[in-house]
Amino acid sequence: MSELDIQIPSAFDPFAEANAEDSGAGSKEYVHIRVQQRNGRKSLTTVQGLKKDFSYNKILKDLKKEFCCNGTVVQDPELGQVIQLQGDQRKNVSSFLTQAGIVKKDHIKIHGF
Repeated sequence: MSELDIQIPSAFDPFAEANAEDSGAGSKEYVHIRVQQRNGRKSLTTVQGLKKDFSYNKILKDLKKEFCCNGTVVQDPELGQVIQLQGDQRKNVSSFLTQAGIVKKDHIKIHGF
């Protein structure tokens, strides 16, 4: 019987690698840029998911100057701080964030029609 190779199943987790990749702190966190329809032709652009160590008010000030629109920083209980801008500024905001070096292009998700 010593010639028989008996394999005893060990505790193998097939999802261990996938879980380890997801646990990377901030490695694949996205910045979400959305547009919301207000009334008629009016719309609102929201930016969420920026890192907390950035000054939201300074980013907002530069965005408002660059795109000639008004905006505000809103504190949301679930999402944290969210930047709101008047008008459909999705492409402008994404190009601004990449050119300023705040976010890489592949970490930006643009939502909306």
